[in-house]
Amino acid sequence: MESQLIIPIITGIVAILAGLGLGKIIFAKDTGAKVEEARKQAAQILADAEVKTENLKRERMLEAKEKFVQLKADHDRELLEKNKKINDSENRIKQKEQSLNTKTESLDKQIKENDTIKEHLNRQIEIVNQKRTELEKHQEEHIRKLEKIAGLSAEDAKAQLIESLKQEAQTRALSLQQEIIEDARQKANKEARKLIIQSIQRTAAEQTIENTVTVFQLESDEIKGQIIGREGRNIRAIEAATGVDLVVDDTPEAIVLSSFDPLRREIARLALQRLVTDGRIHPARIEEVVEKTRKQLEEQVMEIGERTIIELGIHGLHKELVRVVGKMRFRSSYGQNLLMHSREVANLCGIMAAELGMNPKLAKRAGLLHDIGKVPDEETELSHALLGGKLAEKYGENPAVVNAIAAHHDETEMQYVISPIVQACDAISGARPGARREIMQQYIQRIKDLENLALTYNGVEKAYAIQAGRELRVIVEADKVSDSDSEKLSFEMAQKIQTEMTYPGQIKVTVIREKRTVNVAR
Repeated sequence: MESQLIIPIITGIVAILAGLGLGKIIFAKDTGAKVEEARKQAAQILADAEVKTENLKRERMLEAKEKFVQLKADHDRELLEKNKKINDSENRIKQKEQSLNTKTESLDKQIKENDTIKEHLNRQIEIVNQKRTELEKHQEEHIRKLEKIAGLSAEDAKAQLIESLKQEAQTRALSLQQEIIEDARQKANKEARKLIIQSIQRTAAEQTIENTVTVFQLESDEIKGQIIGREGRNIRAIEAATGVDLVVDDTPEAIVLSSFDPLRREIARLALQRLVTDGRIHPARIEEVVEKTRKQLEEQVMEIGERTIIELGIHGLHKELVRVVGKMRFRSSYGQNLLMHSREVANLCGIMAAELGMNPKLAKRAGLLHDIGKVPDEETELSHALLGGKLAEKYGENPAVVNAIAAHHDETEMQYVISPIVQACDAISGARPGARREIMQQYIQRIKDLENLALTYNGVEKAYAIQAGRELRVIVEADKVSDSDSEKLSFEMAQKIQTEMTYPGQIKVTVIREKRTVNVAR
């Protein structure tokens, strides 16, 4: 059984080996055929490549030859153009040389002709000099003959003639000068009077005298009790906050506000008006309303200043100067309202400047600002004219305006023409009948001096002269002044007033010391 199996296996193996050998022979034949075919294809590709290379080489050679020919043609053309330009330039140069030669020949001819003319002129000059010499000799002989006849030399005669003419001219000049000066003086006085009269006639002015009291009208007498308050605490709070004396008497439906300062009176009037309208009148509310009114009045002051400069046609004024102009509404000069006075001076200055052919706007500006030194924010020892000049200079005003302000009371030298105009208009405005009242100004000055005296002491916060100067109320800082110090302060002030000031009757000094502690619950 095993032998039967071995024979087929061996037969199969032999068959496999025979198949492998036959397959190898067949594969070798196919591979050789393919290699030969590949060789042939490679040879064909090389041959084709050589043909293409030759063709491409011929084409490139032909293109290079064509480009060379074209470049050579371009180069030849450029050479021809350059040669042509060179030839043209040479021709122009030759023409210029010919022209220069021609001009040179012409100049040579002119030089020769000029030399001839010069020689001729020299001969003529020699002849003229000879004639002049002969004439001078004749003149000298003639002068000597005249000197023998007159008995004087020519120089002496000339000096005598000049001296006589000089004396005669001086006499005539002096006479003529006196006539001209006298005529000019008469005409100047006449024109000045005419100009001032025209200016005054063309300017209308209100001549209202400022008072020291303001009457506050009430709807009924019942409101007086509310204003006075329990034990007078409300009226004391109003007087302490405003510095104005409230006079509550039997006058029906009226309260009198008394103070030398119109600004304080206006603050008190407006504050009272608000309190009465609101109906809540107590010390805390009074202080709040007075403070709000004071701020409101500051805005009103700016409005008054802006309205004034707009009406006068003045532009470019510094805001601080506008505020000072507005404050003039609440100041007086010898009883005359300061703003009305300044407006009148400004209008007069503008009219006079226009009549004299000057700048009316500049003159108006100087006239309006001439008294700004009377509205200082702080006390100073300078006069109001010099202080006003410094303020104007500080806020960039024109030098002519500064000089007009500082010199309108002759405290500095007048350097511009508008300075005497401002001075004259200031005098005209103050001299109108009923414009000023000397007694009022003296009274106001005494009240101011009384307040300023109290403010010189340490610890004094505010000082108000009330009741026409018969009482001085002094509010001190509680942190700096004790109760015993306040008594001492009151005594010292009374003694100083008694020794340094002159006043009618007597003055009561009241020192008020109040300590407040405030906290807020949130």
